[in-house]
Amino acid sequence: MRHGNKNNALGRKKAHRDSLLSNLAISLIDHKRIETTLAKAKALRLYVEPLITKSKDDTTHSRRVVFSELQNKEATAALFRDVAPKVATRPGGYTRIIKLGNRLGDAAEMAMIELVDFNTTYTKEKTAGAAKKTRRTRRTTAKNAAPKAEGGEEAKSE
Repeated sequence: MRHGNKNNALGRKKAHRDSLLSNLAISLIDHKRIETTLAKAKALRLYVEPLITKSKDDTTHSRRVVFSELQNKEATAALFRDVAPKVATRPGGYTRIIKLGNRLGDAAEMAMIELVDFNTTYTKEKTAGAAKKTRRTRRTTAKNAAPKAEGGEEAKSE
């Protein structure tokens, strides 16, 4: 009986689950978006969001804490170098889970988990260039059309 046990075991023992979540977090930091099962995505969100919060404070202690969880020097450096400046003003909710449907082989629910600030489809990039200009043309109707002369040419008002 689980009786208040809040973590999802994912069918693995503790050491295997920790390695799985660490590897998924490294992939998420490197690729900014990964596809996995829905249960793993939900477990990964609980694992990676505190690490991103720690990366907002760039101190030696926070780098060591994050490295002790990830055990990957390149992913830790990328987290502090690329991800942390983008999420500096965000108060939380750094990831988004999008359900994709069921996998063909075993009908497992699949999901895509991504870092919110790195998706250009949903976030509006502020560009320094000029905004797109729109042109409106007036439609020619019977009311605003110029009267035609007998010769077929438009009448000239003098």
